[in-house]
This record gives sequence, structure tokens and C-alpha cells, in this order.
Amino acid sequence: MTAPASRPQARPRSDFRVFRAIGTRWADNDVYGHVNNVVYYSWFDTAVNAHLIESGALDIHAGGVIGLVVETQCHYFEPLSFPQTVWAGLRVAHLGTSSVRYEVGLFADGADRTAAHGHFVHVYVDRTSRRPVSLPDALKKTLETLR
Repeated sequence: MTAPASRPQARPRSDFRVFRAIGTRWADNDVYGHVNNVVYYSWFDTAVNAHLIESGALDIHAGGVIGLVVETQCHYFEPLSFPQTVWAGLRVAHLGTSSVRYEVGLFADGADRTAAHGHFVHVYVDRTSRRPVSLPDALKKTLETLR
């Protein structure tokens, strides 16, 4: 008999390297009065891609390399809702030849532990062929700062 997996626990701010403020919107709330789970994944994408764009590591309009999401997961601990500022903490958990596992923690404003956290994996591919490519040097340099 296999032992049950341990339950995920909320994580501290110290687990993450950089943070981005994200304002909730009226439309983010669902009929239960909290942010719908689909929005959390949008925040993951926003935190990662905005950081890469702002650091000059990703050119979404003309760059020859793009990241495709191949895996996602999220664990929820406390509800978030409008109106509230959410802080997205970001780190890189694994850096491969053509892939990256990002971990993102979502924090209520002023909170020390995640309301939710999860990960997604990008495989970087040639924009035209959609075949995996080695991470460009500028991207690797930026990602190393998040490890």
C-alpha cells in the first residue's frame, strides 16, 4: 500500500524572488464572491511574461523564440476577491535546455503566506516551426536570477 501524499501547504514570501502587484477586477469574482479559479492561471501568465518582457528576455511581437505552456497546476488555500491587490511572487524551480518550470505564489496584500500557489512549464520553441530550441542567452540570464 502506498502512503498518501502530503497535503500542499501555503508557502512564505521568502520562497519567491520577485513580486508583481496585480489588481483584481469586478469581473474576476464568481457567483460565490471570490476570484474564480480560471483567473489564477491568468495571473500566473501575467507575472511570468511581464517579468520576461520587462527584463528584455522575451520579445512577444518579433522574437524568434516563444514559450508554450505544457503543464500547469495550482493549490488554493484562502480566497481572494475584488476589490483587492494580489501580489504574485515568482521563482524558477527548474531550468532545462529548452524548458523552464516557473513557480508562482499569489498573496493577498500584506499576507506572509500564499493564498494560492502553483507552477507552469514553458517549452521554448522556434516561432515558425514550433520545434523546441535551446533557451536564448538573454532568457537564460534572466531566468538564472529567479532560481
